[in-house]
Amino acid sequence: MTVSATSEVSADLLERVRGVLALQGAPPTPARVAMALRSQGLVHGDAEVLAVVDALRRDTVGAGPLEPLLRLPGVTDVLVNGPRQVYLDRGQGLEPAPVSFLDDASVRRLAQRLASAGGRRLDDATPFVDVRLVDGTRFHAVLSPVARPGTCLSLRVLSQRAFTLDELARAGTIPGSAAGLLGDIVAAEVAFLISGGTGAGKTTLLATLLSRVNPLHRLVLVEDAGELRPDHPHVVSLEARPPNVEAAGAITLRDLVRQALRMRPDRLVVGEVRGAEVTDLLAALNTGHQGGCGTIHANSATDVPARLESLGVAAGLSREAVHSQVASALQVILHLRRDPGGVRRLSEICTFTRDSIGIVTALPAVRFAADGTSQSGPGASRLELLLGGR
Repeated sequence: MTVSATSEVSADLLERVRGVLALQGAPPTPARVAMALRSQGLVHGDAEVLAVVDALRRDTVGAGPLEPLLRLPGVTDVLVNGPRQVYLDRGQGLEPAPVSFLDDASVRRLAQRLASAGGRRLDDATPFVDVRLVDGTRFHAVLSPVARPGTCLSLRVLSQRAFTLDELARAGTIPGSAAGLLGDIVAAEVAFLISGGTGAGKTTLLATLLSRVNPLHRLVLVEDAGELRPDHPHVVSLEARPPNVEAAGAITLRDLVRQALRMRPDRLVVGEVRGAEVTDLLAALNTGHQGGCGTIHANSATDVPARLESLGVAAGLSREAVHSQVASALQVILHLRRDPGGVRRLSEICTFTRDSIGIVTALPAVRFAADGTSQSGPGASRLELLLGGR
């Protein structure tokens, strides 16, 4: 059964009470709501008064009617497509949530309040926003009519801790046979990228692997929005900042990568490689910074070299320079995918190799089937060499 965000309180009634309380500058307590109803010539019982109080409070506290969804165990994403379609993801794909909004104006009010809480503007002149909330939740919104079927919200819930490899194995994200191999990749200080699509679990796996780094090492994390929470004793996190309403004050990932290099990192980590910062990261990994890592969006592991090429060329490098740097800087790709049922899993480990004309390609070392079985590929010997016989 769908539970309305307003507990079936009518929109007209809410607006009338909200207007009275706004004039008074008063919070929606039961006594004040009852007085506001009487001032409008309306008489309601205690149950109706409390329903109005609950509806008004949900409009002004936390994420409103979405708050209970964000607190559910295992929830990674909450998505709102207009007032009637709310979905959540608990690691098994999207599922409808038992919540709805009264109308699009209610969704819009929530979006603007959350944007304001993050210090950002959201209105018809600036109809979209991407911001990190105080509790770490990543919030994105697009107002209608730019978005259909109404104002759309996306909330990415920040994991409060890093999972262990054993926990990911039990969840089916990694095959049990891969746990030791992944641990060896971290211990050998191999530079790697985790690739996959949106919501494939890249950040989750990266945080898990960073938790396995030598505790004497200093991790410097560079992120667009602070999502990584590795269980490690020495972590410094740098977070990008978008421009303000005057289009000033931006701090880019490229700025932060350059700063990170001056902070004596043992491991330089870029949460998501997606722009010109790729040139600074590759340069850093080519000048003695071992074990660097990050994530990158790609449809498959074999697409990663082409993705790096496109980013590097867009940043001003020649194609030859990009492939030359990639060949020297990076060794391994870990690719994640989501099965049709929504389960995130490690599907492939590849090594980088360079052909006779200098073009870098991804060579499969190990492929993992959905049932956890593995098959060695032509890159297996290269991977074994990188791991030093571990």
